[in-house]
Amino acid sequence: MSQSKTAGPVPEDKTAEEEQPRSPREIRLVMVGLVVTMLLAMLDNLIVGTAMPTIVGDLGGAEHLSWVVTAYTLATAASTPIWGKLGDLYGRKGTFLTSIVIFLVGSALSGLSQNMNELIGFRALQGLGAGGLMVGVMSIMGALVPPRDRGKYQGMFAAVMALATIGGPLAGGFITDHLSWHWTFYINLPLGVIALAVVVVTLKLPKVRNNARIDYLGAILLTAGITSLVLITTWGGQQYAWGSKEILGLAALSAASLIAFCYVEQRVDEPMLPLSLFKNLNFTLVSIIGFIVGFVMFGSTVFLPLYQQIVQGASATNSGLLLMPMMFGMLVVSLVVGQAVTRTGKYRIFPIIGTIVMTGGLILLSTMGTETSSFTSACWMIVLGAGMGFLMQITMLVAQNSVELKDMGVASSTATLFRTIGGSFGVALFGALFNNRVTDTMKERLGEHASAGGGVKDPGQMSPAALRKLPEAVQDAYHHAVSNGLHTVFLWGTGVAVIAIAAAVFLREVPLRGAGKGEKPTESSLEAAAV
Repeated sequence: MSQSKTAGPVPEDKTAEEEQPRSPREIRLVMVGLVVTMLLAMLDNLIVGTAMPTIVGDLGGAEHLSWVVTAYTLATAASTPIWGKLGDLYGRKGTFLTSIVIFLVGSALSGLSQNMNELIGFRALQGLGAGGLMVGVMSIMGALVPPRDRGKYQGMFAAVMALATIGGPLAGGFITDHLSWHWTFYINLPLGVIALAVVVVTLKLPKVRNNARIDYLGAILLTAGITSLVLITTWGGQQYAWGSKEILGLAALSAASLIAFCYVEQRVDEPMLPLSLFKNLNFTLVSIIGFIVGFVMFGSTVFLPLYQQIVQGASATNSGLLLMPMMFGMLVVSLVVGQAVTRTGKYRIFPIIGTIVMTGGLILLSTMGTETSSFTSACWMIVLGAGMGFLMQITMLVAQNSVELKDMGVASSTATLFRTIGGSFGVALFGALFNNRVTDTMKERLGEHASAGGGVKDPGQMSPAALRKLPEAVQDAYHHAVSNGLHTVFLWGTGVAVIAIAAAVFLREVPLRGAGKGEKPTESSLEAAAV
């Protein structure tokens, strides 16, 4: 254990990354590469998702369709904390570039796939690289820019998120219709080459040498635990019943792996995820908030396009545009909050406001029914987006400000992982609640003789075109069923969001590094929020 103080990464020039001043021009040049990389990470699933029906029609193997997404998601989630730790140990630039190269190789091979099995394997390789993209962007950002000044650049990432959410499905549809589905993967290559070139040329970080041994056992146990959790949320209630031996077995494996992981991490010199980070109150609280933001954002908003298409009659062709009001609210608020943090150095009030506004947005959305206008629903989506805008970047900012620079990668990957796992749990839980409520409502309105919900065999997957072929009474019943399902989802989301409010209230205002001219982080500032 005594080696832990000397086994950590040591910059060869003996200067910390953040102690080297960067000009605004240098940072802006690096930001080009980081922004393009983030766009890569966020666009991929959205573009590919639109092309999946065409891919299945070409390659066959529809029974393996879910694994195309699951393989990518599993690899991304499992590799996220590993990439963060490797960046801390061996240098952020090298690991970041490696993750980009792996992602691009996976993209190229996915585009060349000749059958579904190949596509699934190559998507897993692509996901392995994707796990390092977001973590690399955030940890490099944390190393280059002091927390106090990070708000100046925060809006770029919020804009990328909005662009990807809106443009991804549109780009996927255009590529599939006018080129071929292969280009949904090939489109990553020119963007990735640009990102690689910009990062190689512009990013200057101190070289790092390290004699620490990689925590292989911790990595294996953490991977097993995360993989089991993601499979539970992916298969539970869909491929297997929640009480099935498969799901219960995965739950047991996950619990055993994570318990063993915690045991191992306390006994190695360089843990994959230092549990001591959670002794810091702020780090723990923003991890909880990040989990809930992912839970709400991915879990509840996935049903908004369904409501707008089924109940409000919106076109499915431009489905990416349906979430524009929420993205607009998120973008505008994120920009304002980022600038406010930079000017004042204060941040505690924003998570409190954000969690309250997010909860309010969920309450408003829970009131939507069959007569709610598109304008009204758009207004409520703006409120929800505004609440998330207060939280999306602030949670990462607080997490990074709560750790020493040597743990920047771990802090970034942990924040990303909690949000990802939260999203997986949200989709699974809300999906089960939604489907059950839809089925119950269909039976209430059509009678018990409608054992399959009046001809609706899969409540969560009924398309507008298929619905129009059913009798008018069934259509009306399904409109009410979807509204009731959405009502249930958002009410449950409200209950979960209240926990985020409580967590935000207990955050402490720890001075942001870089808050004063020439100020350097001190041991006391890092421990000020510790329990």
